[in-house]
Amino acid sequence: MNKIELEKIKEKALADHIPIIMDDTLEVIEKTLRKNPPKRILEIGAAVGYSAICFTEFLKENGTIDTIEREVDKVIEAKENFKKAEVEEKIKIYEGDAVDILPTLNEKYDAIFIDAAKSKYPFFLKESLRMINKNGIIFADNILYKGYVMSNYNKHKQRTAVRNLREYIKEVSENPNLETEILEVGDGLAISKIK
Repeated sequence: MNKIELEKIKEKALADHIPIIMDDTLEVIEKTLRKNPPKRILEIGAAVGYSAICFTEFLKENGTIDTIEREVDKVIEAKENFKKAEVEEKIKIYEGDAVDILPTLNEKYDAIFIDAAKSKYPFFLKESLRMINKNGIIFADNILYKGYVMSNYNKHKQRTAVRNLREYIKEVSENPNLETEILEVGDGLAISKIK
């Protein structure tokens, strides 16, 4: 992987106000995945490809990443970024809405990273549970959403997102097949290990 290009991709994303994975969130994911490197990762929400490029570092040898992005301009930029970072062989990008694409996938993954529409997190979880391997891990980023999720926030604008993130937390916390911790890194990270 070309680290210099990765730094440039990060700087450009921040300058363009594209939400990318925060450094402290990435650190936690790295620590978790380095213990048991995944062969296959699924990412829901690629944006410009920054996190997928970072994740290639944690893969087993010959491991691959599938990522999904619905915004055409971001897909184009992500593909360019994968080339610049010299990881295009390791990443396959699906163009379209994850809600449409996920049900068509029948792969099995060792790790899944959810970082797309907040209001769709419960749906993403349902699909992730179908595709995650035994002993796999599901990461959900921005799970605390600016602190709204754990407060009595009820403004109309974000209500659906907040409600669905709360639903996600409830589901992963109550599912007997999952061991979940919610960390206050970045904008909140839920880590669910399959028992």
